[in-house]
Amino acid sequence: MKFIAAIGLIVTFALPSHAQDMKKSNLDSIYNPKANAEAELAAVIKKAAVEKKHVLVQVGGNWCIWCKRLYKFVDDNAELSEYRDNNYIVYHLNYSPENKNLPILAKYGYPQRFGFPVLLVLDGKGKLLHIQDSGLLESADSYDKRKVLTFFKQWTMGAINPATYQPKS
Repeated sequence: MKFIAAIGLIVTFALPSHAQDMKKSNLDSIYNPKANAEAELAAVIKKAAVEKKHVLVQVGGNWCIWCKRLYKFVDDNAELSEYRDNNYIVYHLNYSPENKNLPILAKYGYPQRFGFPVLLVLDGKGKLLHIQDSGLLESADSYDKRKVLTFFKQWTMGAINPATYQPKS
């Protein structure tokens, strides 16, 4: 009986630790420096066009604590992650010493000038609609839910569709 209780204690304490390690390791692999970012981004843009969504590109690296915070902040908040997923196809574009993806960043107006992470909103054709300095979405040592949700809402397809603002006849 003591043996079974001991096994139960081990499992009880080992599983949460393992889950935390997995969560940590997931945060350490948000960005893929080895990815063919041009090909992956092209596929994401095509998918966004089919699904009638915009593309949300988070530029950063696994080295960046604020990149990890933003990822976790949105993923851990059901309202934010659901709104994001209903309106955007997300792509994490790596910027690190191994691969800075400079040709893509040049194409989109050098968004790294705002620091990291920086967010790009693209349409279903790959046209740059907006560059968001994520520092403006921060609050203390995290992000502000209201600011992030407002940003998401301001750049949906409906928000920038002129028909949205036409009077109904």
